[in-house]
Amino acid sequence: MQDIQSGPSRVPLAIDRVGVKNLTHPLIVRDREQGQQHTVATMDMSVDLPAAFKGTHMSRFLEALGDWTGILDYASFKQLLEDLTIRLQAKRAHLHFSFPYFREQSAPVSKSPALMDYQCSLQGRLEGRDMEMILGVDVPVMTVCPCSLAICDHGAHSQRAMVRIEARFSGLLWIEDLIDIGQQAGSSPVHALLKREDEKFVTDAAFDNAAFVEDVVRNAAQNLAKHPQVHGYKVEVESMESIHNHSAYACIETM
Repeated sequence: MQDIQSGPSRVPLAIDRVGVKNLTHPLIVRDREQGQQHTVATMDMSVDLPAAFKGTHMSRFLEALGDWTGILDYASFKQLLEDLTIRLQAKRAHLHFSFPYFREQSAPVSKSPALMDYQCSLQGRLEGRDMEMILGVDVPVMTVCPCSLAICDHGAHSQRAMVRIEARFSGLLWIEDLIDIGQQAGSSPVHALLKREDEKFVTDAAFDNAAFVEDVVRNAAQNLAKHPQVHGYKVEVESMESIHNHSAYACIETM
């Protein structure tokens, strides 16, 4: 049968990325406490396309995915990227996985356990023998406004903020490491389950640790810079303000 995709294009321009988006696929992720956990990922897969070709072969992305192990570690991630370059005769291949990750977290006083979910991502690019991987996680925290605390007689406004971390890394970087860095950056971690004694503890601790959005982003950046596996990062903090009709925002990036 005629291979239209491999024929010439009427507009001979190279394309940086061409592929498939929003695939849903089972995934096995490393878990520091349990060894591994099963989740479901939304995936984007793409390669470069030379100017000489009219189109790519979309079916080959799915064939590569079908032959993949589904285990998210360095070796298998690289193997999938290499398979894409071979099947699609490409110089560069790109992957982006987005998936929920679950971690059991105990309440601070009652020790009641409950699962917290974190939205994570892993993106990577392979060109020749060079591979780059970036791990990301969104970590919710609580913040108490230092200004409000200083000027008010009966309390201060507090809100939930999101610490979004992306880290370029080598070796083994645990998702839990990034979650810990995000949680430690705010006034208090966010919990899935709290009894009354836990709620009192969390509230008192947060008010003893008031933090602007600028404080939170600096705290996270400082600990990311100290991590031995992290070689560049982007950390964004968005505070969903409780007394304003807008969010406060801060970002530090070294990538």
